[in-house]
Amino acid sequence: MTAALLTLALAGAAVWGPERAPDPPDPESTYWVYVGAESEDYIHRIRFGPEGAVLEETLPVSSLYRQSSVSDLFTDSEAPHGVAMDPRGRHLFMTTGHGLPDGKLWKVEAGTGRLLADPVDLGRFPASLGVSPDGLYVFVVNFNLHGEMAPSSVSVVYGPEMMEVARVETCTMPHGSRVHPGGDFHFSVCMMDDQLVEIDTRSLEVSRRFNLAVGEEGPLDPGDLGHHAPMAHDDHGHHEHGPGGHYEASCSPTWVQPSPDGDRIYVVCNGSDEVLEVGFQAWEVLRRFPTGRGPYNVDVTRDGRLLVVTLKQGDGVEFIDLESGETVALEATSTRVVHGVALSPDNRYAFISVEGIGGEPGKVDICDLESFQMVDSVAVGLQASGISFWKMDAPDAPDG
Repeated sequence: MTAALLTLALAGAAVWGPERAPDPPDPESTYWVYVGAESEDYIHRIRFGPEGAVLEETLPVSSLYRQSSVSDLFTDSEAPHGVAMDPRGRHLFMTTGHGLPDGKLWKVEAGTGRLLADPVDLGRFPASLGVSPDGLYVFVVNFNLHGEMAPSSVSVVYGPEMMEVARVETCTMPHGSRVHPGGDFHFSVCMMDDQLVEIDTRSLEVSRRFNLAVGEEGPLDPGDLGHHAPMAHDDHGHHEHGPGGHYEASCSPTWVQPSPDGDRIYVVCNGSDEVLEVGFQAWEVLRRFPTGRGPYNVDVTRDGRLLVVTLKQGDGVEFIDLESGETVALEATSTRVVHGVALSPDNRYAFISVEGIGGEPGKVDICDLESFQMVDSVAVGLQASGISFWKMDAPDAPDG
């Protein structure tokens, strides 16, 4: 990346990638993703193929309530936030955050929108979620957006019976939820405590923690619940605190993503405008990637070539070459407040959810992973949120 582009990125301005016309989709290829519209209580299915991107179906959360035995609990604003597909593409899991008093996890048949079980009550404002490689367990972070500043948890739900089997206390405002490719570990981060937390999926206990505070990165005691735990000031006096004794997060992590081979863990520091590469075995920072303003979500192409970073405050998408460690392009999004990213399994396209502002519709922008240019965009409901790849129809398409 040139010095001029990097200067613009660090200043928070989205810039265009290389001047190269993008390749159109293969005539035989069609891709589908699901995306939530948090302020309009919709789940949308987007189809992208030779005819371009279209909003193929809209599923209101109210229709799910009508299919359930808890229809009397429906509120005016359910706020679908996280969506995740099981590895076989059969079931879509979705979190809604505005329950009374707690949020819910839903299980829907992909393609039909048929509710497969009553929703499960979880903690306060369940947000992002991840599904184990065998499709049996769903890990949901209880973000506790409207609760007290105190350590929260990760709910573990057994998918076939939609039953919460564990609630593992982690730290304050957990976000991001991803399972290691091997299936034995789960990762999340805590925005207010500057922590990366690893859960052993066999014992369902915290196995490792990592301090993400700028200048203090390194392993923590697995029992360290963070700066907002009771007696945290006495036990961890080395941490910096702001006015009134409150800890001020410096990394403020918002997402975590293991590499496809599981050797690296990528952590997004929204507060310090960088992505950290943490070694899975070494449990130390291996590399730092400076980004544009306000990185939020991240994903890695299946071939391990690219890191794709959404810039929530920077109104763009950043593409980082993992071999060189250099930013190769920044692409401006079609509207503001960039949220999530889902990558096609053939490493060709990035699907980006963008929230919009006020009464603006949300958007799903589609970027070519060779030219790094936007090839299409489709309007969805207000505040586009979590996004998940469903399936693709193409010759020799990879499974999943």
